[in-house]
Amino acid sequence: MAVTEESKLAQKVQEESPSEVKFSEEELKSLADLQQGYQAKQQQFGQLRVQRLLLNQQLEGLDEAELRIETEYSELQKQESELVQSLNKKYGPGNLDPNTGVFTPAPTQAEQAS
Repeated sequence: MAVTEESKLAQKVQEESPSEVKFSEEELKSLADLQQGYQAKQQQFGQLRVQRLLLNQQLEGLDEAELRIETEYSELQKQESELVQSLNKKYGPGNLDPNTGVFTPAPTQAEQAS
C-alpha cells in the first residue's frame, strides 16, 4: 500500500510541476560563481582557524616561558638575599663596587659621632 501511495504522490508532483526549464549559460555561470565563492570563503575560514590555532599554541608557549622565567627570577632574588646575608655576616654592612671588587665598610656609629 505504501508503494501505491508513493507512486500517486510522485504522479501528482509531476502533474503539478511545469515542464522542464533550462537555465541560460549566464545563469549557470552565476550559480557556479556563487558556489566557487562559498567554497573560497570556507577555505579562508579554515585557514584563519588554523592560523588562530597556531597563534594560540605560540601564546601558550610564551605563557609557559614567562612562568618559568618568573620562577627563575624569584630563585635569583632568593640567592641574592642569601648572599647578602652571608656577606653581611662575614664583613658587616657596607658597599661593594662590583666592577672593582672593593668592599667599603659602612661607618660605625662611633665613627659617625666623631
